[in-house]
Parts: sequence; structure tokens; C-alpha cells
Amino acid sequence: MKEKIKKYLKEGLIIIVTITIAMNVISYYKSLDLNKQKLDMNSFKLLDDTKYTIDSTKPLLIHFWATWCPICKFESANIEKISKDYQVITIAVQSGTKKEIKNYLKEHNLNFRVVNDKDGFYSRKFNIKAFPTTLIYDKEKNLTFSEVGYTSTLGLYSRMLLTK
Repeated sequence: MKEKIKKYLKEGLIIIVTITIAMNVISYYKSLDLNKQKLDMNSFKLLDDTKYTIDSTKPLLIHFWATWCPICKFESANIEKISKDYQVITIAVQSGTKKEIKNYLKEHNLNFRVVNDKDGFYSRKFNIKAFPTTLIYDKEKNLTFSEVGYTSTLGLYSRMLLTK
């Protein structure tokens, strides 16, 4: 009996490691086409029609998501958490009207800053082709990290800590 448990644990660990490696390879492949140029924006118009000016003394996390994306829904709590401690802008891509996005945010108890990319302007500018996609810029507006797909809260925090 003990040998069977060890066998199943070993097989489970091999599966987890294999899936993790595969997900990282896929993420890397999908991130090759992202716009890696220096961020040339200083502000964003938010969902509530206010203007958010980027604080150039802090790193910036830009998160592309969509209300229709199941992985985005699963990851939204991670983005909510990190937005409490860091400068975060989220961009809701082709997710409906302001009212529809506001209802989505309320329904999921989310309070992070949101830009409505109804026509896909920002997703084209950054060359985003899959959701979610997360970009992290340093204080000089250089891209230091990109992730296509799910990112854990711990992963986001560690990357933000490493970005100066």
C-alpha cells in the first residue's frame, strides 16, 4: 500500500512538473510577438472617465484581460491583490460597454483601475493576441517582464519586487 502511494505521488509530481514546463514554453512562445519597446504613454483614461497619470518613480504593471476570458476570471483575484500594493492598470479588451464592465467588476468584487479597450486600440498597440497578458515596466518605462496566460499572486509580487 505504501509503495502504491509513493508511486502515485511520484507520477503526480512528474505530471505537475511537465505541465509547468509546457505552460512556460507556451507563454514564452506567445510573448515573442509582444511590443517590447519602451512605454511611450504617460496616462490612461479610466473606466470612470478620470485620467490616471503614471507615477514615474514606481514600476508599472499593465494587465490585459477580458470579461469573456475564463482564465482572466480565475486570475482576477491575483490582480486585485497586487493592485493594493503596486501601480497597476488593467485593460479590459472588447469586453462591452462601460456599464457592462462595471457590472462585471461589481459582481466579482474587483476594484482595480480599468481602461475600456472597446475597439482594441491598446491590444493592437501592445500587440496582444492572447488573454490574459501581463506586462511589467520599470521606472524608466522599459519592459522587464511579460507573461501570456495565468500568473500567480506570488509570481506577480516577486516580479514587481525585482523591478526597480
